[in-house]
Amino acid sequence: NSSESHNCAKSILTSDRLQVVVMLSEFFNETWEAANCANCLKNSSEGLSNSTVEFLDLFNKSLTCFEHNLQGQAINLLPDNYTEVCKNCNASYKMLNDLYNNLQRMNRQGGESGHSAHLCIDVEDAMNITRKLWSRTFNCSVPCSDTVPVIAVSSFILFLPIVFYLSSFLHSKQKKRILILPKRIQSNASLVNIQEKYS
Repeated sequence: NSSESHNCAKSILTSDRLQVVVMLSEFFNETWEAANCANCLKNSSEGLSNSTVEFLDLFNKSLTCFEHNLQGQAINLLPDNYTEVCKNCNASYKMLNDLYNNLQRMNRQGGESGHSAHLCIDVEDAMNITRKLWSRTFNCSVPCSDTVPVIAVSSFILFLPIVFYLSSFLHSKQKKRILILPKRIQSNASLVNIQEKYS
């Protein structure tokens, strides 16, 4: 009976003391929400969004580039020379990183999925894996274009206390004072002569 279907479902779901089905349902719903899974899908949840497909495609290309340029060497913790990986995969890594940054910007404004939150966990995990490989495993570092201005400003700020104390020392330094002694009576004998003269 359709009118009793809701009550029937409720009684089946809550029939046991632990309510395992309800607990599992809540767990999966909370996991879905916490992982922002809806942000990888289109508005109508028909499939992956175009940006997610594009990102995963670039992610796979980057990993393939890493594998091809390792020249059969196994990735291990020993400090190896990965200059070929850094040089040949720089373009694909940069494209992936730029796309990720754009997706983050778009997602703050609503994005394709219509949800304004973090990116979905699949995209974030993929980018974390790639960045860890790029920076820690392969030790590839992209030189920062702001290095010269940062060094210049830092040097200027560090130099300011020296200028302050030097100028303070120079301006507070006083010239030696020349003491001019007042003319006084030189001796008691001359004082006696003066007194005798007036008496």
